[in-house]
Amino acid sequence: MRVSAKVDYGLRAMVELAAAPPRFVTSGELAAAQEIPPKFLENILLQLRHAGLVTSQRGAEGGHQLARPAEEISIADVIRALEGPIATVRGERPDDLEYRGAAAGLKEVWLQLRASMRGVLEDTTLADVVGRP
Repeated sequence: MRVSAKVDYGLRAMVELAAAPPRFVTSGELAAAQEIPPKFLENILLQLRHAGLVTSQRGAEGGHQLARPAEEISIADVIRALEGPIATVRGERPDDLEYRGAAAGLKEVWLQLRASMRGVLEDTTLADVVGRP
């Protein structure tokens, strides 16, 4: 599995929001806390807002905060919001793949891999990450 910079930055920003006291946090504060390029982070936060994972407010007291409690947002939710399906092969879902001959067993490998990754990513919430040493 390859984790893109977008997903890495998005998860770091979401965990930072989960760890913050309940208030709006500016994108500048998030960028500084996690050493994320500010312009890149703004685009990521926009995607997360469109996905309903963060809310935002303009103004002097503005910024971003989680749209739901950290216990209700999984790592998988963030990945899907930023990049789509968790596991694909050449951009296709493993269910849709067709292999012939000796390679026919690969489809089952990809399905098992997706199930394993989903198990970890869907069962791990932002609160779980914040609570780890």
